[in-house]
Amino acid sequence: SKSHPLVLESMEFPEPVIFISVEPYTMADYDKLLESMDKLGQEDPSFLTRQDNDTGQTLISGMGELHLEVILERLKREFGLKVRSGKPQVSYRESISVPVKKIETKYIHQTGGRGQYGHVVLNMEPAGRGQGNSFESAVSRRLLSKEFIAAIEEGVMDSLESGELAGYQVRDVKVTLVDGSYHAVDSSDMAFKIAASMAVRKGLDQGHPILLEPVMSVEVIVPTEYFGDVLGELHSRRADVQETLVKNFPGGKTIHILKATTPLSTMFGYATSLRSHTQGRGTYTMEFSHYKKVPHSVSERVLGQVA
Repeated sequence: SKSHPLVLESMEFPEPVIFISVEPYTMADYDKLLESMDKLGQEDPSFLTRQDNDTGQTLISGMGELHLEVILERLKREFGLKVRSGKPQVSYRESISVPVKKIETKYIHQTGGRGQYGHVVLNMEPAGRGQGNSFESAVSRRLLSKEFIAAIEEGVMDSLESGELAGYQVRDVKVTLVDGSYHAVDSSDMAFKIAASMAVRKGLDQGHPILLEPVMSVEVIVPTEYFGDVLGELHSRRADVQETLVKNFPGGKTIHILKATTPLSTMFGYATSLRSHTQGRGTYTMEFSHYKKVPHSVSERVLGQVA
């Protein structure tokens, strides 16, 4: 009521962790496909669509295999669209593992007329997992104007969209502007944006870059007689079992509830596997938990596939 207003908390949606490519069977349906996915995105904020600039593919992202399967089925059933889809891919991320101090870059370009000059010095360091990327300036306005600092920040953030290992988005990196200089005539926002971008590329290369993978929280419910097989298979999928609960029912029946975290990349096809191990009596739920460093052996395999 007006006399007792309520403030509802905003909803936070985790970022998508899996994506596939989609394309219509005929180019005549391309606009209809984009329009249909836009409508689905308005209903479901955890479903995202984007264009891959390198391949020209249309990519859809979601929270898991089942999520994307439902989206494809809705495109067919509700919008009358038949689409071809690619193999599910994991949304890896990149980061740095060591701080890099005083990364100095100058962008100087002379063309005969007015030139371009931008000079920046940055520090880069790993942030805590889940902290995201951040930029701050430790220089005075007398050294660089507010406009130039804003251009440097834009160049930094744009460069963190693509890492040095395999082009995945960079996350959990803190960048600090510690020094720089400008030319009274030749300096411009674009020159500082380019200089900042060059410095970030250098910092990512020197910061011992690492690959991060999405880790899911998984809860599996199985009859007790299948517990051993299910537990063993979860371990084979690099799962970290955190809790096991037993629930008793009348008549001596018991079920086990397993709570674990496991990399998303190992969970493809798990629904079918769980059904086969439990004669269709096991169920599971899965949601995104966090990103963590990929083991070296797995990182080499992933990067080899990208290359």
